Amino acid sequence: MTIAVGSEVSWGSKMSPSKRFAVKDALTEDELEAGFRNVTRDGICSQSMVSLTQGAFLVGFALKLGATNVVIGLLSAIIPLAQLIQIPSIYLVQRYRVRRKIGVFASTSSRTFLLFMALIPLLFSPQLGLIFLLLALVLNTSIGAVSTCSWNSWMHDLIPADRLGSVFSWRMTLATAVSIPIFVISGFFIDFSKNLFPDFELYGYSILFFLGFVAGIIGIVFLSRIPEPRMEPTETRQGFLRQILEPFSDLNFRKLLVFLGVWNFAVNLASPFFTVYMLTVLRLQMSAVIMFMTLSLLMNIAFLRLWGRFSDRFSNKSVLGVCGPLFILCIFLWTFTSIPGWGALTVPLLVTIHLFLGISTAGIALASGNIGLKLAPRGQATAYLAANGFTSSLAAGFAPVLGGFLADSLAGTGLSWTIRWTTPTGELTFQTLNFRQWEFVFIFAVLIGIYSIHRLAMVQEHGEVKEEIVVRELMSEVKRGLRSVSSAVGLQRMVEFQYSMLSRLKPSELAKHLKRKKGESSEEPDGKVEKSSEGS
Repeated sequence: MTIAVGSEVSWGSKMSPSKRFAVKDALTEDELEAGFRNVTRDGICSQSMVSLTQGAFLVGFALKLGATNVVIGLLSAIIPLAQLIQIPSIYLVQRYRVRRKIGVFASTSSRTFLLFMALIPLLFSPQLGLIFLLLALVLNTSIGAVSTCSWNSWMHDLIPADRLGSVFSWRMTLATAVSIPIFVISGFFIDFSKNLFPDFELYGYSILFFLGFVAGIIGIVFLSRIPEPRMEPTETRQGFLRQILEPFSDLNFRKLLVFLGVWNFAVNLASPFFTVYMLTVLRLQMSAVIMFMTLSLLMNIAFLRLWGRFSDRFSNKSVLGVCGPLFILCIFLWTFTSIPGWGALTVPLLVTIHLFLGISTAGIALASGNIGLKLAPRGQATAYLAANGFTSSLAAGFAPVLGGFLADSLAGTGLSWTIRWTTPTGELTFQTLNFRQWEFVFIFAVLIGIYSIHRLAMVQEHGEVKEEIVVRELMSEVKRGLRSVSSAVGLQRMVEFQYSMLSRLKPSELAKHLKRKKGESSEEPDGKVEKSSEGS
């Protein structure tokens, strides 16, 4: 039987790897839709794997092995720093130009180390186990970065620019929806196993890591079924070093890299330690931590598709301009969760923080990834997106290590502000500020985050609008959603009040903008043909 080059071959067929992973010069609409479905299925499995093996469970596992704050910072740093492997991976992708094959084999190799991590409590003492956990995580994420490099270039050519928001928001929505029950059940399982078998708590984490390994292997099957369009040749023949440096000579893309670098440094200075803070300072159970994080995931689901529509309708920069300040506000609110005398407000504050964390991270995760895809020129996506990953990973890698050192060095340091009201009959004391080691780290992150929003304003993206327009449209969507599920008029007004403080545009201005967007042509007023959005 003869198989034409580029034809789809099932995973289980006995074809040679070169034919099984063949690329195509053109894809039909049916092939594209089938590919989008497998992109979503792979996302579901990958998110399930991450939910079981990273985040709160990885931190909890490390703490039980005896990890210090600095070690927790190192664990958090390994994942982004490993993405620097994407830089040499560019040569691999450009040299062989078979991104699906590279992605499948790299992902398979990477995820086998999750099985090794699951076996650590069976094979090693806690001290040795912590060392091997760090080593396994380094290998897992480093090899996985090779797959990420090929994936970014692959998706850039597979998914049309005007569908990036909708495809990836749907992928993230379903992946998050599936991971929520897994996340919640796993959190209660850890607490249950700890209470029932206190001497064998580490084995509960082993079971989660093994299940994460299984989910990851299933995801590879779907990954192998996504079609791959042939890579477009670059216009000029460039050496490897020149390809690497090309994105840094692009002024607008360089501005994007500065923003993403500063932003990722601010976020990762604080966010890797939210779980540590809840477990050690607030002394919450793992199941309670997971429930708060699940609340964020639910808000992710509720807003992901909305942010996806907004990123396609307006711009990724506009979405970031709304979600970024909201995320910074959430970091600031963490400093109030452990103030003495505010115990009754701790839970409502944590609920508020996680609600807005979910809303903001949904838009940030979607828009920060898509803006890099959109601004990368066709034919040069691999180098541009690798430069994006290099900058973000470098910042995100050093930040948690610095955060861990800051927390340890600031132990025993405090800054408080107490308001005291004295009358002839008595005295009332009210503490409004109580900074200790972690609160100082959070404030540093807030200040750096504010500067990153300033850097975002310098980035140019085709179709960008003022943040006020996005906020007004968001308010309209929220009001419509509330009307459809509730008659609580007071809740509607409360939400409207919060956003109305930010919005100063007249309705006529919004209508004018929407009319202009709807009537946009592919030509500029002077008659020149406009460049494609990918290269703008």
